[in-house]
Amino acid sequence: MPSQTNNLQRRRSRLVPIAAAMSVLMLAAGCSATKRGSIGTHASATSQPYAAPGSAQARRAVSSWGAQYEKNRQDKTATLGYADALRQNGQITQSMAVLRSAVIAHPKDREIASAYGKILAMNGKFGEALNVLQRAQSPQMPDWKLMSAEAAVHDQMGNHERARALYNQALKIQPNDPSLLNNLGLSHLLSNQLPEAEYTLRKASALPGADSRVRQNLALVLGVQGKFSEAEQVARAELDPRQAEANIAYLRQMLSNNG
Repeated sequence: MPSQTNNLQRRRSRLVPIAAAMSVLMLAAGCSATKRGSIGTHASATSQPYAAPGSAQARRAVSSWGAQYEKNRQDKTATLGYADALRQNGQITQSMAVLRSAVIAHPKDREIASAYGKILAMNGKFGEALNVLQRAQSPQMPDWKLMSAEAAVHDQMGNHERARALYNQALKIQPNDPSLLNNLGLSHLLSNQLPEAEYTLRKASALPGADSRVRQNLALVLGVQGKFSEAEQVARAELDPRQAEANIAYLRQMLSNNG
């Protein structure tokens, strides 16, 4: 009979795919319920509220930002807004094309480079994304947002240790930033470092500026550890009560099936 320790290790080894699936469920359900904007590594440069791909809200955003972009394709705000609206509507290839043109037109603009790097990574072009982000970075005056974006790419590639090193460097420049701590916490989660993930996300959620996404991620980490009552309590503050209960029930079932 396997020892209790071996059972725990095997259970923990199965948590990452469960966590990934649950994260999609919680974030998709929760974003529409929140009254706050998104923050963090994949946040919109224009602070647009979340809109489900294909929804009327998402299509209106594409139309509105597209009109501004057509008036002046050199306008940075219009470019970033249009690219983000396209991304939110699931038009990733078109968003990438807009940002590629913007990078050529503004080769030294770090914010545009950061947005382009993120969209490349979303399209699975990790090597190209790292190249863009690293080229835009300045060793003498490093930009913490570029550093965070690069870390996120490493997390997507499975290089979690490298990602956490970059997040920690960025935190030295921008201490106690909730978006950085959120992403660091999720990096710990992806490495099955659950106590570290919980500690970091608790710290992030307590900071001014922490939004719904941070607290939903905290609820996820609590649930993955079996702390269902506390997870549901955190989730209820961000989601419709029925959706919170459904999320926790789903996570219970997945953990039970993989126990």
